[in-house]
Amino acid sequence: MVAAVAVSIGHAALTGSASPRAATGPPRASATLGVVAKRLLVVHHTPSPALHTLLEAVLDGAREAGAEVVARAALTCTAVDALEADGYVLGTPANLGMMSGALKHFFDGAYYPCLDATVGRPWGLYVHGNDDVAGAIGQVEKIVTGLRWQQVHDHVRVLGTPDAAARDAAWDLGATVAARMED
Repeated sequence: MVAAVAVSIGHAALTGSASPRAATGPPRASATLGVVAKRLLVVHHTPSPALHTLLEAVLDGAREAGAEVVARAALTCTAVDALEADGYVLGTPANLGMMSGALKHFFDGAYYPCLDATVGRPWGLYVHGNDDVAGAIGQVEKIVTGLRWQQVHDHVRVLGTPDAAARDAAWDLGATVAARMED
């Protein structure tokens, strides 16, 4: 059943024959407010304590902003996850100046199903590295430019151990992307 839904959603997104969100069921509602909660997808590759610290700050900020937050490891995140989301935060280490292979794997599977279905959705990025993150940021920007997502926060660039300022920036990233998801 799940595989059939994934194929159906992917086909609809590629052909434009139906709304991908319509195939995923009814809108999500908050039990306390009776309103639709916007879903923020946090796609991350978190192999280090530094990245775990940044991920937790992003999640805290997004939750405090009132979003339904779905955190997925990049290697297990699917196109369906992306199609069901209203906004995105991406997190990656800078490995030898590049985004992680795990985040690239996510984009390889989600790019074409999301290409027309997710245009204009807000996104943000946090990157951790030991000495440089520019190459990783450039790679992510090229892919997201193709998807036509809307960057709503400056990239959070962290070198070395995340300090209070880095944690605050990551919290603000999560809160800002969550707040900028359209009604």
